[in-house]
Amino acid sequence: MKKILVLGGTRFFGKRLVELLVKDGHDVTIATRGNLANPFGDKVKQITVDRLNAKALKSAVGNEQWDIVYDNICYSPDDAAVACAIFDKNVVHYIFTSTLSVYPADGVAKIEEDFDPYNYPIQMGDRNAFSYGEGKRLAEAVFFQKATFSVTAIRFPIVIGEEDYTERLLFHVDHVKNEEDIGIVNTEARMSFISSDEAGSFLRWVGLEHVTGPINATLKGTYSLAEMLEIIEEEVGKKAIVSAEVEQANVSPYNIPNSWYMETLKAESAGYTFTTLNSSFPQLVHKLVQEIHHKTI
Repeated sequence: MKKILVLGGTRFFGKRLVELLVKDGHDVTIATRGNLANPFGDKVKQITVDRLNAKALKSAVGNEQWDIVYDNICYSPDDAAVACAIFDKNVVHYIFTSTLSVYPADGVAKIEEDFDPYNYPIQMGDRNAFSYGEGKRLAEAVFFQKATFSVTAIRFPIVIGEEDYTERLLFHVDHVKNEEDIGIVNTEARMSFISSDEAGSFLRWVGLEHVTGPINATLKGTYSLAEMLEIIEEEVGKKAIVSAEVEQANVSPYNIPNSWYMETLKAESAGYTFTTLNSSFPQLVHKLVQEIHHKTI
């Protein structure tokens, strides 16, 4: 049994991670702002704290010793530096949720070496000072250059699932169903995805196997945006209306100029087997369409 702290664990893949850790019998504490109800009851301990308030976070976690800390809500070098200070000598393994966005969308399949956080120049600032991708790059750089504990940066692509609060996939389902324009500049651009279930499983595996360093994680296979829309069209029974020039509100959340996807040889060589995109994406689209149907009758 391991003593584990999860920063952010009440929704989406963070929730799935906690479910798996509890099922394994670990001593799990979640740290959240308390905006969402604790779905785990007395199966976990809970700390209510604002991750961005360094003094409050330090007070909340105190000098507790942790085998693993999962950080799903770090978006800037300032956040990372605070974590390095607070958890110095208090954690064995720190697992930071990073992103495909540390890589450029340039049409080339990405491997971990395509972004080197160990030598990336550090610039401090909060999440408002940088783009999402740059904030994550700089957070990785701080962790790998400054932390005194073992660090893993898990680089996820777009995460999909029924409880996706971003509703990015739902945007496309709604627009096809309602015959609204969808703004996409390159329908042949290919993308990586990972399901929330797979993301939770991978986070768990990294912690239990103590895999460190930057690591890519994605479902096997990619879809072009055209292929993604074809799956939605078949389920909805209508054709997507795609245009390169639309109002900003109708621009696809997946709109990218070039293919943007990653390779997972490092994870696979370490012993993890990813499921396929085809085994989950069409089923998810079906569920989303059914949910929309039930809401409208």
